[in-house]
This record gives sequence, structure tokens and C-alpha cells, in this order.
Amino acid sequence: MSSLAQQKTSLRVNARRLLNGKPVRRSNAFKEESWRVLRIMSELVDGFEMMSRIGPAVTVFGSARTRAGNKNYQLARTISYKLAKARYAIITGGGPGIMEAANRGANEAGGLSVGLNIELPEEQQVNPYVNMPIGFRYFFVRKIMFIKYASAAIIMPGGLGTLDECFELMTLIQTEKILPFPVILVGRSYWQGLVDWMQNTMVKQGNLDRKEMKIFKVLDDPDQVVREVKKQAKTIRRRTENF
Repeated sequence: MSSLAQQKTSLRVNARRLLNGKPVRRSNAFKEESWRVLRIMSELVDGFEMMSRIGPAVTVFGSARTRAGNKNYQLARTISYKLAKARYAIITGGGPGIMEAANRGANEAGGLSVGLNIELPEEQQVNPYVNMPIGFRYFFVRKIMFIKYASAAIIMPGGLGTLDECFELMTLIQTEKILPFPVILVGRSYWQGLVDWMQNTMVKQGNLDRKEMKIFKVLDDPDQVVREVKKQAKTIRRRTENF
């Protein structure tokens, strides 16, 4: 049995003992958690080392289920192509759908196409348009890399994962845990219902301030998106001191 398999077995044994009200073998538990901390630290250091080289970049979020013939696939591809031509690296999760479209656009423009892949039980393959793949075991470490090295974030239509990434990013800006940068929701027909609900329910009931609605913009045209990113880039710079 490999050392990793032994660690997993030990963790399961200790978890069962806790659930059954039995004492945990503290020396083993402490050892396992210590190794876990070291693995996390190692993944952070490796990520920082590689991502610090990429220069100005834009992170693109969106559905993994979007197919190549879909209009949103083509839109993400076009936006990323134009951003890469403007010398921005494109960062995605490295998978299919919108991620593939964004990496494809950047690759076709001759730009840097970064894919932050995640280890899953059913292995997610890095799409063929990534020219700088980086693998992660931990979702939260991967999320740091999405945001820490970005000059802007493009939110394409997506599902629960996209909403998670979108609202976490907005929360970090709202709470001043990171310095603000452009957050652009692309596709008014897709996002307007959510924006209206935020305005008419969250703001109206006092759970969101009106000024916090300015954290993001909703745009449709690829050229508008690129102009917004470039305009903001004149007043802010990529802040690697975030986190």
C-alpha cells in the first residue's frame, strides 16, 4: 500500500473512532494533519512560483457543459482572442466548455493560455488549447490562483460552480480582502434576471448596498469587454499582495 493510501486509511479509521465516541490515536492524527499542512503549503508555493511569471492576465469563468457550437462558446473564444492580442494571459480551470473556448481563443491569438486543472475522482482532462497547465489537489488553493494573478474576471454563463466563483470574488472585493478590479458578467439576456433580483430584493430589503451593485458590470459586446479591461488597467495594476 502506498504512503498516500495509508494516510487515507488512517484518516478513515480515526474518523470512525470519533463517530463512535472512541478516543483517537492522537499521535497518528497529529502526524496526518501535519502532512496535510505540508501538502497544502507545497501546492501554494508551486502555484505562486509558476503563476508569478505570467504577467497581466484575465480569468475567465463559465460552464463546463457549453458545447463548441453554442453562441456563448464562440463569445468566450472571441473575447479571449482579443484579450490575448492585447497581451493579456488567459486563465481558466483548464477543462471543457467555456474554459476550453477561452483557452482556445488565447491559443489561436498566440497568447499564454493557462489551465488550472483540479484532481477529481473522475479525472478531468486538460483541454488541448492550454499551453501552461498547472495541476491542483485542493479547490481553495486553485481559487487563490484564479484571483491573485488576475487583472480582471470575465463571468460567462454557467451553473453552480460559476455562481460560486462569481459571488466569492464579489465578496472578496466587497469586504476589501482583495483590491477591486473589473468583474464583467457577459450576456445580458442570461444575467439580467439575477441582477434584477439583486436590485429589487437584496437591495430593497437592505441586504445589499446600492454601491455594491457597482462591483460588477454586465456587457454583451466583445470589444466593450476588452475596452473595459484595458480602461481599468490604466488605473490599477495586478496586485500580487492580495492574499
